[in-house]
Amino acid sequence: MLLRLFLIFSIVPIIELYLLIRVGKLIGALPTVALLLLISLAGAWLVRSQGFVILRRIQEELAMGRLPAAGLLDGALVLLGGLLLLTPGFFSDVIGLFFIIPPTRAVIKQFLGLWLQNRLARGQFVIRRS
Repeated sequence: MLLRLFLIFSIVPIIELYLLIRVGKLIGALPTVALLLLISLAGAWLVRSQGFVILRRIQEELAMGRLPAAGLLDGALVLLGGLLLLTPGFFSDVIGLFFIIPPTRAVIKQFLGLWLQNRLARGQFVIRRS
């Protein structure tokens, strides 16, 4: 786990810098910064609109007396996507959009479900009670 985190925190910034330099050389420094700001603003708008949709869905589930597990997962994914969009860089922006846009978020949810099932089947979860 520690190795994975190390790889993520060392490789992702290298990818981000590479992409920033490439785009900067292609379109110039000022347009690159403007594009990053535009993507962040569009991401904030997307997070806000998707957040309201998810919040409404959670409220409907609660009103019907059901646990809104899917809505909570959607909310967590949109929040993560929003954080990635606020992080400067094109790579994190693309990943953040995948977490926010509903069709790609559905694919991510399926992947997370399979991952969770595999972990549960192998007994790789530890439940601690205080």
